[in-house]
Amino acid sequence: MKVAKFGGTSVASAEQIKKVADIVAADKERKIVVVSAPGKRSSADTKVTDLLIRLAEEALSQGDTENALEAVVARYSDIATGLGLGDDIVATIEADLRKRLEFDRNQPESFIDLIKASGEDNNAKLIANYFQSLGLNAVYLNPQDAGLYVSDEPGNAQVLPEAFDHLSKLADTKEIIVFPGFFGYSKEGKLVTFPRGGSDITGSILAAGVEAELYENFTDVDSVFAANPNVVANPVKIKRMTYREMRELSYAGFSVFHDEALIPAFRKRIPVCVKNTNNPASSGTMIISEREYFLNPVIGIAADEGFSTIYVRKYLMNREVGFGRKLLQILEDECLSYEHIPSGIDDTSVILRQNQLTPEMEARIIKRIREELCVDDVYVEKDFAMVMIVGEGMHNTVGVSARATAALARANVNIEMINQGSSEVSLVLGVHQEDADRAVRALYEEFFAGAGETVQ
Repeated sequence: MKVAKFGGTSVASAEQIKKVADIVAADKERKIVVVSAPGKRSSADTKVTDLLIRLAEEALSQGDTENALEAVVARYSDIATGLGLGDDIVATIEADLRKRLEFDRNQPESFIDLIKASGEDNNAKLIANYFQSLGLNAVYLNPQDAGLYVSDEPGNAQVLPEAFDHLSKLADTKEIIVFPGFFGYSKEGKLVTFPRGGSDITGSILAAGVEAELYENFTDVDSVFAANPNVVANPVKIKRMTYREMRELSYAGFSVFHDEALIPAFRKRIPVCVKNTNNPASSGTMIISEREYFLNPVIGIAADEGFSTIYVRKYLMNREVGFGRKLLQILEDECLSYEHIPSGIDDTSVILRQNQLTPEMEARIIKRIREELCVDDVYVEKDFAMVMIVGEGMHNTVGVSARATAALARANVNIEMINQGSSEVSLVLGVHQEDADRAVRALYEEFFAGAGETVQ
């Protein structure tokens, strides 16, 4: 059995959904099909999820929801017409949306979850209806009926262990199951959505639940690239990579997957293949547990912006027992998470996501560090980028750091911080945000010049 997930661009229009049907029909092992809400049909278009957020906001502000509702229904109507479906499925979708709008609005987070999730849910109903019109033995399956139980954390649902036992029963299906991504249900029966990349998470959970032979993730690119194509012209394609490499690159800004999306599949050692809905014959990128050989020590380079650094200096800091704990306790008290903590004998830096800090919070933190830890100096600098070099082969290769720093020096990029993970799968270089793209291009040229079209 294969689990195939189709992203928003793959199900954005009738033309795209026809391609999905051809792909599913071409392989009888594709028994579970996970679908997203309709995405953009062009760069100027609006995703259905964004239309639904607008609808939810109108409802919560006691505004006129009719125009917002009609915009959503029109998208589904346009798709249904293009697929040659009757009016019944559109009427079903409109009735579902109106019923959701009657939900208790005194719980705004749960209300928004319910409205947003209708994008995937109703698209799954429509696509199952289309499959049936083609003569395929297909059914729509709601996550609650399947037993996809999650924690009650609106917008941040985590799958519960017992869900996998329920989902394992789907392995015996004779039908093609069309399953909506992005959400599950609490044990009390409340709909709850996953964090960003939610449909990828759903696909990964289902693949783990049925112990699939393969989890296929269909998107709008032929493969994962060694660098962002918007930064590096024609980057090489990655043929094979490990889960650890993908997680590191996703964390650093690769948009193919959210960095936590593959964890369920990873734990069951299920291979994942990234493929292109518009070019299904392409082999795509295989994501596997281990690679036995490395033609290139580096598999990819990514950069993520929007970091701040809290610099702390105190003479003989290294001899003060508990200093690090007390510093991190101050951040914990403000509900802040950190990314890196490079340090010396008299100074340390805490790097964290900039969007977590408000001016008031920043002032409180500096005041507490100065008064409670009696430091010599403390200040915050903003607008940093973390450039990450990733590759399982790095730990067996001499000179990767030297090559990276030399490449940045030639590009006149100043390095503010260097941090290598203990696994040696990644090397992180902190630079000023305005230098991030230049740094990525310099590192790509250093490690991939002459690599050909693919790397593995």
